[in-house]
Amino acid sequence: MDPTTDPRTIELKKSNPSDIARIVEMEGAADTSGFILPNSAEQHRAAMALPHIVYLSIYDSQSLVGFIILARDGKTCVEFRRIVVGVKGRGIGQRAIIKMEKYCVDELGCKRIWLDVFAENTRGIHIYQKLGYRQFKQGEHNGQPLFFMEKSLQSPKG
Repeated sequence: MDPTTDPRTIELKKSNPSDIARIVEMEGAADTSGFILPNSAEQHRAAMALPHIVYLSIYDSQSLVGFIILARDGKTCVEFRRIVVGVKGRGIGQRAIIKMEKYCVDELGCKRIWLDVFAENTRGIHIYQKLGYRQFKQGEHNGQPLFFMEKSLQSPKG
């Protein structure tokens, strides 16, 4: 099913410190930890308190199923630092990214979003490309190839 027209709704809500234990648990999952640099509960708590960092919790049927971390990068740009979804293969991540992009435009006034992704994360790269992200440079982190991707965000017309 196309994530842009999927009737199954998910919600994004600002994360609370009470979400941190579940966030750490989801980051530590075997099918996630190889693609990110997991943080400790203390690191998440400290980051969540910073004014330029936005944590959004992903809810499906009132259940916390994932989270997104954003970092303001100037007035009209956001770094999409992380998305982690506890249950893979159900389109939750794609639907969450679409909602997150709308949040970035409506709530943060952003026009551009960028991210980095490990080259070996082919599933993530495929999803980002499918949603309109384009690679704009390449780098590395601790010897691992890293792709930098971006997308222009449009304000709704009207």
